[in-house]
Amino acid sequence: MKFAVISRGDEHSNDIKSKLQIHLENKKLEMDNDNPNIVITVGGDGTLLYAFHRYKSILDHTAFVGIHTGHLGFYADWSVDEMVFLALEVAKEQAQIVEYPLLSVELTFHDEQAPISYLALNESTVKSVAPTLVVDVEINNAPFECFRGDGLCFSTPSGSTAYNKSLGGALIHPSIPVMQMAEMASINNRVYRTIGSSLVFPEHHIVKLYPNNQDQFRLSIDHLNSIHTNVKTITFKVSERTVRFARYRSFPFWNRVRDSFIGMGR
Repeated sequence: MKFAVISRGDEHSNDIKSKLQIHLENKKLEMDNDNPNIVITVGGDGTLLYAFHRYKSILDHTAFVGIHTGHLGFYADWSVDEMVFLALEVAKEQAQIVEYPLLSVELTFHDEQAPISYLALNESTVKSVAPTLVVDVEINNAPFECFRGDGLCFSTPSGSTAYNKSLGGALIHPSIPVMQMAEMASINNRVYRTIGSSLVFPEHHIVKLYPNNQDQFRLSIDHLNSIHTNVKTITFKVSERTVRFARYRSFPFWNRVRDSFIGMGR
C-alpha cells in the first residue's frame, strides 16, 4: 500500500501530517507522493479539493480520505483525535471504496485553438467579465432559454452542499449520477425570462452554453479560476470518470448535512 499525505499548510496541519506519516510508515506502508493508492488530506474540504486536482490523472486507482483540523467537512470527516485509529484502519487495507460522480466541462473556440477539458469535484461556474452574462442554453441539442444574469453554476451531487446550496439549489445524495444547474441572480422581467429554478440532469444529458456577444468568460473549476476569450461553446455533462473515497466506518451523507447545517444530532 502506497500513501500520500497532503496538508493545508498551517502549523497544526503540518504537525498532524508528520505524525500521521510516522504512524503509517511504522506499519510498513510506503509513502509515494507521485503514485499513491490512498491520499490522506489534513485540513478541510478545500485541502481535499486541492488533492483531487493534484491526482486527477490517477483517479482510477487512488482513493481519498480526509482529516479535518477545523470544522467537520463533507470530505474531511475524521477528527485529529482519531488519527491513530485511522492509521490502523488504513494499514489493514480493507477500506470500502465508494465512488462519486464528477462533472465534465469542455470549452471549444472560434479559432484553431484545441478544445480544453476539465473535471470538477464540486462545481463549475460561468460568469462574464462584463456585468451581465448572456448565453443561449441548449439541452440535448434543443434550444432551452437565453440566460441573462450574473452567471450559472453546474454542480455535482457531492458539490450540491457548497455554492449550489447558497444559490437555492437542491441537495442531492452523491450516489446519484446527476448534475445540477443553478442560476445566479437571473434577470426576469417583461423582456427577459429564464426558468428561475435549478435543474437536475441525468448522466446521459448534455447542457451546452453558446456565448451571446461576450468576448471574455470567467470560468471556475472548484477552487480554480481562469478567463477565456473567443469561446464558441461550453459543454457540461456527468463525467464517465468518478472519484473514489476510502470508507472505514459508516458516516451517512444526510447525517453530514444535518450536522453541518442544522446542528449535531442527539
